[in-house]
Amino acid sequence: MALSARNQLKGKVVSINEGAVTAYVVVDIGGGNLVTSSISIAAVHDLDLKVGSNVTSVIKASSVMLMTE
Repeated sequence: MALSARNQLKGKVVSINEGAVTAYVVVDIGGGNLVTSSISIAAVHDLDLKVGSNVTSVIKASSVMLMTE
């Protein structure tokens, strides 16, 4: 599948925390870096995601905000 999003990070699912409607899926992209995605529980089941699944995190954002402490 071709996508216009250029930020595609391959990794492995390390945890899935399901809530009432959404799930937080944590992906290890290497180098000690984790990406967390909030997706519907239906999407978790449709994609058959499990801990250990190989996935690609696709990031498309119109803005990224940073704040100093």
